[in-house]
Amino acid sequence: MKTINNKGQKGFTLLEILVAIVILGICLTSIMQLFSDGLRSAAMGGDYTRAVFHARSRMEEILLSTEFKDEEIEGTFDDGYRWQAKIRYVEPEEGDRKSVHLFHITVSILWGEDRNNRVFDIETLKIAKKSQK
Repeated sequence: MKTINNKGQKGFTLLEILVAIVILGICLTSIMQLFSDGLRSAAMGGDYTRAVFHARSRMEEILLSTEFKDEEIEGTFDDGYRWQAKIRYVEPEEGDRKSVHLFHITVSILWGEDRNNRVFDIETLKIAKKSQK
């Protein structure tokens, strides 16, 4: 009969295996979190890029007008984005030429749900005729 001697055997103990599994789990969780954050950032970047294009498009349409008046206008795009435009007459300071009319134009693009609503604004000044309407 042969006796079994454990002194010469090599291998990992149960405790070492458990510690390795815990470390592996922590590393995988961290990697998955970083991957998730990267995807979220890429999606948000795409949303802001679309908002910039919408804002520039709407601003260019407004700037094509030849006459302006104080007003607020709004609408929606087909992809769920909303827009608001504010046109305000800038009163000239004392002594300035009265023949020049300056307008401050702001275009805002809004998207997202109510609690996560995002906004992108662009502004410009335009010299134009003041509408008599």
